Amino acid sequence: MIKRIPRVALVLVTLILLTGSFLHAQQRFPKPEFETGYMQPSPTTPEPRAMALEYFDVLVLLAVLSLASWLAIRKRSRRGLLWLSVFSLIYFGFYRDGCICSIGAIQNVALSIFDSGYAISITALLFFVLPLLFALFFGRVFCASACPLGAIQDLLVIQPISIPSWIRKTLGFIPVIYLAVSVLFAATGSDFLICRYDPFVGIFRMDGPFLMIFLGITFLFLGMFYARPYCRIFCPYGVLLGWMSKFSKWHMSITPSECIRCKLCEDSCPFDAIEVPVEQSYRAPEVARKNLRRFILYIALIPLLTIVGGWIGAKSHVFMSRVHPDVYLAELMISNPELREDEENLDIQAFLESGDTFEQLVEQAAVIREKFRKGSMAMGGFVGLVLGITLMNQVVFRRREDYEPHKGDCFSCGRCMDYCPVEHHKSTVES
Repeated sequence: MIKRIPRVALVLVTLILLTGSFLHAQQRFPKPEFETGYMQPSPTTPEPRAMALEYFDVLVLLAVLSLASWLAIRKRSRRGLLWLSVFSLIYFGFYRDGCICSIGAIQNVALSIFDSGYAISITALLFFVLPLLFALFFGRVFCASACPLGAIQDLLVIQPISIPSWIRKTLGFIPVIYLAVSVLFAATGSDFLICRYDPFVGIFRMDGPFLMIFLGITFLFLGMFYARPYCRIFCPYGVLLGWMSKFSKWHMSITPSECIRCKLCEDSCPFDAIEVPVEQSYRAPEVARKNLRRFILYIALIPLLTIVGGWIGAKSHVFMSRVHPDVYLAELMISNPELREDEENLDIQAFLESGDTFEQLVEQAAVIREKFRKGSMAMGGFVGLVLGITLMNQVVFRRREDYEPHKGDCFSCGRCMDYCPVEHHKSTVES
């Protein structure tokens, strides 16, 4: 008889592998040695919990976000942020089975807004709101140390590579679409896509379908070279965090004081989130006139893209509504009347045992399809609007004299601070 490996042993082995990995190179390039002189770097659903324990989870999240903000902005400690992320991985990931999750809470909020019969729990609402509030004031500290999905990827960044900017921007639009589709499906009561296709929940719970386990391992392997692939290519909550973070008053900075433009940090970020100083050529009269014309064009395109997106969304509502089980079942029974008496079809038999009539099912399916028509139109318009604003931002240049983290893209991980000689000099003086 084959004995099952105890759950605790699996968790310990996983953590040993993860923590062992960050003892090796996590940066795209090695950190400069300030002491010896700088060298040019080489190119299943968890068990329900008592309400008191759910509130305790919220208190833990609040404590982690607060500590992460202090470590990133005041203490400026990459090591502290790293170990805090390990704690979040253990607690919110393996101990809490990846649930409750701020990322998945998007769906709970959407369903509670559009379905009066659904009441969201206060803990789910707080898990959704708190990281956004902290991002508004302190940047994406949730991504730095509180998110178990980000932590498990971050610990396995071994040899990150950089890809062209246009590819990053194209891939960066996928989470916007994923966010819109996930909200639509949740608002119509069709499915919770984010939870269903969470690539790491199977790893956290040491159980799950083979396909999802394989998907999680694939993301982790890919993340050794393309840092945090799920966060950068798919995470819908990251879209909201990025928007909020752009307005943050206090945000992690590369240098504790004036930047000396030594360029040591330029390639230090495995997420390509460092913005270089804007060249003088951007402010040249001929370039400014060209950018102004493009800016006016993109401004004019925004309403057009919004309308076109809404039209495409409305046209796709029939296809998308089939995700809802009632719509799917109604279409199945209409197109194949003989299935209404099929005793081997579990969906048909479950419907017949519910006591509802076929006419009631069709009527309910029509109501749901109308919700999809309106929702798909809003979804398409939203995607078109974001696309137009994204294009417009490509020709908007803010005056920038220093190397700075991009507030929307920066995960506040603190890696870049280790490259700054001003940071090193400051810590040396203080010690």
